[in-house]
Amino acid sequence: MKLLDIFKKKPSSAKATEGKKEEIKPEIKKPKKKAAGEAYEVLVSPHITEKATELEKENKYVFKVFQKTNKIEIKKAIEGLYGVDVVNVKIINVPRYRKRLGRQEGWEKGYKKAIVKIKKGQEIEIMPR
Repeated sequence: MKLLDIFKKKPSSAKATEGKKEEIKPEIKKPKKKAAGEAYEVLVSPHITEKATELEKENKYVFKVFQKTNKIEIKKAIEGLYGVDVVNVKIINVPRYRKRLGRQEGWEKGYKKAIVKIKKGQEIEIMPR
């Protein structure tokens, strides 16, 4: 039945591959894209206080970050955005607190901040001069 022959594999293509040696090419790994484009999803702003400026002498920088971010995301964002090597990341959750103005009471929002330690000899310029 010639009609069913169209569904069969053609032997000519099989013979063509048998004669040729298969070359195995090594996979070339592309360098990973830097996470600088994703830093806006992780970092809110640098946290500038007296204590934070004192920590800069120890190569530690403080940033406000979004609530759902973790240490790995913060590390990738800092390395991608500023081009430095991060040694470790510590996270502090600052809880919300009750605030009162006269008879009006309300809540001040809480936030999450990250203390990022970078390699010795590197620095981040947070405030442009």
